[in-house]
Amino acid sequence: MRELTARRFAVVELGSRDINGSVRPLFAGQDYTGVDIAPGPGVDVVADGATWGESGAYDLGLCLEVLEHADTAPEIVANLRRLVRPGGLTIITCATDPRTPHSAVDGLTVKPGEYYGNVRPADLIEWLHGCTPIAIEIDRALGDLRATAWQPA
Repeated sequence: MRELTARRFAVVELGSRDINGSVRPLFAGQDYTGVDIAPGPGVDVVADGATWGESGAYDLGLCLEVLEHADTAPEIVANLRRLVRPGGLTIITCATDPRTPHSAVDGLTVKPGEYYGNVRPADLIEWLHGCTPIAIEIDRALGDLRATAWQPA
C-alpha cells in the first residue's frame, strides 16, 4: 500500500468554501490551497475548479461534497487529476441516489437556477479511469459516494 510520508506535502481542495464544516484542520502544517468559485471561509483562491491550477503541483487532491452541485463535474475531476502529481492521491466524496437535493449555498432547499444532480457511481469510476487502484464506497442508505484513487506514477 502506498503511503503519504511524514514530509510536508501540498494539498489542494476544489470546492473548499466552508458551508457546514471543513477537513482543512486535519492537514495543519501542510501546504494547503482551497479553491472555490465564491469567496468565503476556507477559500484561498476564487477560481473555477474545472480549469484552475498548475499540473502536478499537489501531492493530495480533495473534492468533497461538491460534484453534485456542479454541471461540470467531469471537468472538475479531470482537472483535479491534472493538479495531482504522478503517484499522488485523490479523494472525492459526493452525493448519489437516494440523497435529497440540497443547496450548495446553505445546505437547505436548492435555490432557483442552482444546479443539482446526484453522481452515479459508474460515472465517477469512468472519470477516474486510469488511476490505480481506485477504491469506491457507496452508502445507499445515506446517498454517500466516496472514492480514493492514486494517480498513475
